[in-house]
Amino acid sequence: MTNIFIVAAKRTPFGAFGGSLKKLSATELGYHATQAAINSANIDPNTIDAVYFGNVIQSSSDSAYLARHVGLKCGVPISAPALTINRLCGSGFETVIQGAKSIKLNEASIVVCGGSENMSMAPLQVDGNDARWGVSLGSGLKMRDSLWDGLTDQYAGTPMGITAENLAEKYNISRQDCDEFAIRSQQTWGNAQKNGVFDLEIGPIEVQTKKGTKIVDADEHPRPDTSLEKISSLRPVFKKDGVVTAANASGICDGAGAIILASEEAVKEHNLKPLARLASYHVAGCDPSIMGIGPVPAIKGALGSVGLTVADVDRMEINEAFAAQFLACAKELELDMTKTNLNGGAISIGHPLGSSGSRITAHLANEFQRNEGNIYVGSACIGGGQGIAVVLERV
Repeated sequence: MTNIFIVAAKRTPFGAFGGSLKKLSATELGYHATQAAINSANIDPNTIDAVYFGNVIQSSSDSAYLARHVGLKCGVPISAPALTINRLCGSGFETVIQGAKSIKLNEASIVVCGGSENMSMAPLQVDGNDARWGVSLGSGLKMRDSLWDGLTDQYAGTPMGITAENLAEKYNISRQDCDEFAIRSQQTWGNAQKNGVFDLEIGPIEVQTKKGTKIVDADEHPRPDTSLEKISSLRPVFKKDGVVTAANASGICDGAGAIILASEEAVKEHNLKPLARLASYHVAGCDPSIMGIGPVPAIKGALGSVGLTVADVDRMEINEAFAAQFLACAKELELDMTKTNLNGGAISIGHPLGSSGSRITAHLANEFQRNEGNIYVGSACIGGGQGIAVVLERV
């Protein structure tokens, strides 16, 4: 088995929807995260063999070139190939998997794997057939929101929020359960922020405002001072008497993360310091109508491939797409909550689709420096009915 190590893991702060990062394209955000990762490990960009970057909503004119442009801006050799990947909410994790495979196949020794998303820039669209080839008299052009449309699974005919409602019904999860978990996410993020937990993973960004240069060095979406009383008054969004509200679902945000993987030989040759070893990974499909349960088969598959079970895990991070979705996974896996999502998650921090896997991986890799335990697992559900997971091991 080829040993593959994480030698750098950084992310940008996650900007609120329409917040400080709204004018930075996904490519620019990806560049900032990657440059921060390169700098943190003092890696010569000329030694990087490939770039993999996840992105879901192509929200700027250069998005089709995202991975390539990120690499070139960071000084990666022109000869090093790049690939932009879309596995929806699992894209950030998927780049780690693809990077690992390229190292296993001896196609690369050092690889950049990241994810980036600017959801604030998500286009309002006019149908190309109408705009280019004309519309009938009086019908007019119809504007559609690509962000909202993208959050509906057309095959299943189901908005993502309804998939969470389906899980709430199946696993007997109440509105109060969801709201209490949302408060936990906010409060644990708040405690972590006060204690400097994110300092190792976040690379601050300078942005220009009307008042001059501003340094963004913290996540903007969290509301650690909110209360159960406040959020319990919100109306359900997707279903009458449902459980999903704006407060117990993941935040729409902007941000990026970057992981640098290296082979054992490259670690020795370039005197790199590993943060963690990538022990295994797994991707699994599930029923699209309950897509949020995807982490269950993914986690079991990733652990099982190296002879482990959930009982062997010292830290678990499952992306909080919805509180109901997370709680369903927690019930199915019988998770120990004293080891799970200890520093907030997507409900508090936000969920820039293509970059959440990168955020979680970066967080876990850096957490080895602060905490005990040998096995850390990161996972996410994926719209359309999939799950993805990675297993990290202490070096």
